Amino acid sequence: MSKLAGKTALITGGTTGIGYATAKLFLDEGANVVITGQNGERVKSAAESLGGRAVAIQADVSSHADMVRVAQEIKDRFGKLDVLFANAGIACPMPFSDVNEDNINNQIDVNFKGVIYSIQSVLPILNNPSSVVITSTTMIEKGVAGMSVYAATKAAVRSLARTLSAEFAGRGIRVNSISPGLIETPIYGKLGMSEEAVSEWAGQLLKQVPAARLGQADEVAKTVLYMASDDSAYMLGESVLLDGGMANI
Repeated sequence: MSKLAGKTALITGGTTGIGYATAKLFLDEGANVVITGQNGERVKSAAESLGGRAVAIQADVSSHADMVRVAQEIKDRFGKLDVLFANAGIACPMPFSDVNEDNINNQIDVNFKGVIYSIQSVLPILNNPSSVVITSTTMIEKGVAGMSVYAATKAAVRSLARTLSAEFAGRGIRVNSISPGLIETPIYGKLGMSEEAVSEWAGQLLKQVPAARLGQADEVAKTVLYMASDDSAYMLGESVLLDGGMANI
């Protein structure tokens, strides 16, 4: 039996990587799926790749107005929402001594405010019961040089999973987070670094992964499915590490 049959899910940052893999899996599990992305070309490409099975909306999670618009479209099409995967995020590596206002604001706007706006906007249409899953990172458990602001924003949303679970429990809304490690996704091409620099940096980090390989987006998607479905009905405020043992071994 399909785990999400008849349910409606919103996936922010759903055009590539973990979000896209999760959208594909959710569709296969019977869900109505809505994906968002801030890049119009990637939104169009993802919609075509998913065969028109998902509703694809261009929206910037750092814009409260955009996310209110997304919530209204979901309400108009489906009435209610059962799953929110607040996945959209950016990483802007920079030595701490060089961190500037733009570096701070850009990451806070997308990684922290974007999660707040995404949840706030759909709160009126979230079903009882429903599930919210937030993407954090293994870097909240293990310090990585150059990722100070990124890790701090992801620690903030991991904290939200706890506090919002306490606040929303009476409404039947579960909030949990996932903390992926090194996952093979296009995010590495969006770091503002040369291909050679990214390859060298990722190679150094990979030495710290006991599993000795990059994780795959579909592996993360399977965990998100578990957290979104009734299989995890007794899980609230939790963070699941998906990092090949990087943080714990």
